[in-house]
Amino acid sequence: MSKVAVVGGGAAGMMAAVSAAQEGKTVVLYEKNEKLGKKLFITGKGRCNVTNACETEELFAGVVSNPKFLYSAFYGFDSSQVMKFFEEAGCPLKVERGNRVFPVSDHSSDIIKALKKRLDELSVAVHLDTGICKILTEETKEGLQVCGVRLFSGKEEKADAVVVATGGISYASTGSTGDGYRFAEKTGHSLTECRPSLVPLEAAETFCKDLMGLSLKNVEIALTYKEKELYREFGEMLFTHFGVSGPLILSASSRYVQKAYGQRAALSIDLKPALSLEQLDKRLIREFEGNKNKAFKNALGALFPAKLIPVMVSLSGIAPEKRVNEITKEERHGFAALIKGLPLTITGCRGFEEAVITMGGVSVRDINPSTMESKKVHGLFFAGEVLDLDALTGGFNLQIAWSTGYLAGKGAAQ
Repeated sequence: MSKVAVVGGGAAGMMAAVSAAQEGKTVVLYEKNEKLGKKLFITGKGRCNVTNACETEELFAGVVSNPKFLYSAFYGFDSSQVMKFFEEAGCPLKVERGNRVFPVSDHSSDIIKALKKRLDELSVAVHLDTGICKILTEETKEGLQVCGVRLFSGKEEKADAVVVATGGISYASTGSTGDGYRFAEKTGHSLTECRPSLVPLEAAETFCKDLMGLSLKNVEIALTYKEKELYREFGEMLFTHFGVSGPLILSASSRYVQKAYGQRAALSIDLKPALSLEQLDKRLIREFEGNKNKAFKNALGALFPAKLIPVMVSLSGIAPEKRVNEITKEERHGFAALIKGLPLTITGCRGFEEAVITMGGVSVRDINPSTMESKKVHGLFFAGEVLDLDALTGGFNLQIAWSTGYLAGKGAAQ
């Protein structure tokens, strides 16, 4: 019986091992950490956003890099199949806002347990604390062929196919230290530049530090670079000592890193997206009428969180002590425009240590999209974040891991 070696015990690796074993192959899974799913455990703040329950064709809209490459992967193992897999493995799921799928328990550990259960049922041999230092190959009549792996201990293990699912270089503490990139380069594959993605953004404005810790819900942001809108979405964000973070910002960062990495970009925050400019002006008139004898700085309690008021007053250009009944129509209109477009200057992004995922990696040009097999080395497969594939928040990145892992495992077994 032929043997499949899977390198990496994260989402893509565990799914690849399950997929190969389901085809009746002997499968060995090597994980250099002391346990499986270390990064999976902390995803979604420990809740694990398993996938996105949208229609399969809608998955592609959530992918930032190389969506067309994923056609076979997504249609071969889509979000509904992923959900069915986990439910049948004993982990009930629920769908929340934005079609985000989570375990009912809100514990990522239950996703890992479900995967371990399937690995056990399929008799996959799991070797923990076992790092791989080299993919072994040999020349054949057909070209370069995988023949096994070399452990850090120096021991060599034979295999007819190898799946590399070692992740990227974000969250290095979980074991994502770029091993797969080294394997890829040494076997003749091209790499695209690696950048941190789904990462907090840095801003020039000093008032961000004053607002540190303030979370804004139900706002709309628009990210613009060289007058071209890169991203617009509604949701939740957070101010930090260096700039901005939160779900909205993390997704926006994907577009920033892809199109404007290291450059200045403009971020506009609509604090009242449910109101048109005209409706907001009427709201301001009502607020000002009810507080006409108060100082401007003391009349905004119903409009903003307390922490935000001094910043909005400062940016408005209206004197803080000015009586509300003395504010001119032009000043009120200017203030309304500020509320609909609080401006920030994005100057860069945080590093890999704060990034959820890695943008870039093994070039998909070197990979067969129907099987995830290398075009350079027969029997060598790549899956998950190690590939030049990344997506927005909302379960799309894990869907990439499940789909490519499933396809790689199936391909390796054949």
